[in-house]
Amino acid sequence: MEFADVARELLLVAPANFVRERTARQRSLRKDDRALATRIGGLRKPAPAAWVIDLLAHDGSLDEAVELGPAIRQAQADADPDEIKRLRRQRSQVVAALAQAGADLASDDGHPVTPAVLDQVRATIEAAMVDPHAGAAVRSGLLVRPLESAGFDAVDLDGALADPDAVPDAWSGTDAEPISITSARRSRKGRRASRPEPESEQEPEPEPRVDPAAERRAAREAEAAARAESRDADAALDTAEQDLEAAEDRRADLERQLAEASAEVERAERARDQAAEASDRARDLLRAAQRHRRDVAR
Repeated sequence: MEFADVARELLLVAPANFVRERTARQRSLRKDDRALATRIGGLRKPAPAAWVIDLLAHDGSLDEAVELGPAIRQAQADADPDEIKRLRRQRSQVVAALAQAGADLASDDGHPVTPAVLDQVRATIEAAMVDPHAGAAVRSGLLVRPLESAGFDAVDLDGALADPDAVPDAWSGTDAEPISITSARRSRKGRRASRPEPESEQEPEPEPRVDPAAERRAAREAEAAARAESRDADAALDTAEQDLEAAEDRRADLERQLAEASAEVERAERARDQAAEASDRARDLLRAAQRHRRDVAR
């Protein structure tokens, strides 16, 4: 069994039950495939919005939305305002319908989601329409965090997939040869590092002015930082829960060993008492035999 296959199954489990199910699957695999069990133990718990997206991907519900993306991008390239308007209207309808379908799936599973989570679900679906790499990611069923589109920039997929190597198109794109996730990540970072930084204005402004673009960038950076902190906190929580479960397992083992030792002590005590009684009876018989021998000798 491949890691990606197991991950897809586990990511369909509601986040509230994820750690317990992951631990159970890890234990079941530990005897036959320790390496796979170790990878399963490191699988991140999905964010609620990512869980909803994975539910939709499992049902095949995201195909229409993702396939609508190329048509929208082509209409924008052709500068066809009527087609753009029609496709945007269709996009809004598709996104709204999918968000509702995701909410229904979550409720059917007994874990209804909040309006804020549904906002992230809608943003993720829209990102999948904008960027073909994001489209491949959301259809994979391996999403662990929601996505967001920022204008014409590529959607940030760092840390978005449980197994990025299982979804090469999420990085290489539909018109390129699939490449490994590590190569793609290095390539993207290299391109970002090679971009020239704009020269700063030397002359001071007479009055401070608010730059809307800078504010948007700052907001995106703050959100990215908050998302990273949230991921770190989730990872720390997962580790703590794993440590707690391991400690509980050790305690259960110790309690079982103690119970076995106590039973062994009780058995030994009973055997000692029985042996003492047998010894007393044997001594009594010996004394009786000695008295009988003396009586006969007289």
